[in-house]
Amino acid sequence: MSVDTSGSLPLASEQHIVASRQVVRQLCQQIKLSLVEQTKMITAASELSRNTLIHGGGGSMHWELLERDGRSGLKLCFEDRGPGIADLKLAMSDGWTSGSGMGLGLPGSKRLVSDFEIETAPGQGTRVSITKWK
Repeated sequence: MSVDTSGSLPLASEQHIVASRQVVRQLCQQIKLSLVEQTKMITAASELSRNTLIHGGGGSMHWELLERDGRSGLKLCFEDRGPGIADLKLAMSDGWTSGSGMGLGLPGSKRLVSDFEIETAPGQGTRVSITKWK
């Protein structure tokens, strides 16, 4: 099954998190990422989808298949209109958690992908973009 080269999904329930993982798996297969690279991208997407739902109160995941300098890539963007991250440096440190999780979400996701960008401000929500290049 082929997924459109760009699109978006809502992230408002646990079922949406499952759907986001399925879409990311299909997109990774479309650009022929190795099984290891697929697993890394799906894991990062799962973490960020969950963050969007739990900490951001829901939002969306946008995707885009990229071609640059003869390389294929997958870019995902997770957006919410939640409270934002008050202390980004703290949130990006290993082991810190604002909830009951393991505190691996943001820094762990960053290690799993090629490119990682985050924009956040208190009261303004959060936007995390990740890209995996083949």
